[in-house]
Amino acid sequence: MLSRRSILAGLATAPLMSTRAFAAEPLNVVATTGMIADAARAIGGDLVTVQALMGPGVDPHGYRQTRSDIVAMTRADLLLWNGLYLEAQLEHFIETLAKRVPVVAVGDAIPQDVLLHHADYENRPDPHVWMAPQLWKHAVVATRDALIAQRPEAADTFAANADIYLADVARVGAYAETSTAQVPEPSRVLVTAHDAFGYFGRQFGFEVMGIQGISTDSEAGLQRIRTLVDDIVTRKISAVFVESSVSDRNIRALIEGAAAQGHEVKIGGELFSDAMGEPGSYEGTYVGMIDHNVSVIAGALGADVPPGGMDGKLSHGV
Repeated sequence: MLSRRSILAGLATAPLMSTRAFAAEPLNVVATTGMIADAARAIGGDLVTVQALMGPGVDPHGYRQTRSDIVAMTRADLLLWNGLYLEAQLEHFIETLAKRVPVVAVGDAIPQDVLLHHADYENRPDPHVWMAPQLWKHAVVATRDALIAQRPEAADTFAANADIYLADVARVGAYAETSTAQVPEPSRVLVTAHDAFGYFGRQFGFEVMGIQGISTDSEAGLQRIRTLVDDIVTRKISAVFVESSVSDRNIRALIEGAAAQGHEVKIGGELFSDAMGEPGSYEGTYVGMIDHNVSVIAGALGADVPPGGMDGKLSHGV
């Protein structure tokens, strides 16, 4: 069997296959995250096949490519990734692969002047740009343009599909605005397992407190947990949130710490941060992911939200 080293070396000498020679075949697209894959599927329709490397519950910060991932990426007609140092462990491989396969970092389409930066994440922006629909639309456009670059003859189809998808992104963004606006001002504090909701907080007016930093590779020290416990007790924060792709251990520590000081805080719900829901489910789409997060957050913090979310499609209601 080929080792990872030999496959990497082979990228430098393997002949580059033209996708134009197989124009009748669907474009073979590989996307690192589910959010990117969802956009590619919606825009590409029947003209593409899309494989997402990272499924539900997978943390992209520490994800390392498997042997099957390497094969999929080397055989792709197009590789789409977030960039902005989200897929930190994949960067070297993807940079090498880019010499032989078309590679597009859709996160690079986000205007640089609106990216968030944190002191504990030196010289790197916050990569969680999908959390704000008004930013994610730039990544959707970049996905559309990447598909058009590979199949220009299908440009009109890709553009029309992208317009429909962008309208859905705008609609869930509008739902988020109206739902979160109902949360009382003192309750507009979002406490989560790691600092993935900065763009969400900025767009919808929440103070965000993550136990871990931007990357889940960062450690949550005891002092950080103590500080958050004191904040929760002092400010009488009623709910904290776990994430589908991060252990709930530290969140449980917050709850226990607050209880020791006589303050009860509950888990407001589970949020999708770095990965979406199960494939085939509503929450396994970008719109469903945002609808779920908004409905859970707003509902737990005092807003009157529809039980099934924006269109009544949420699998478990809120």
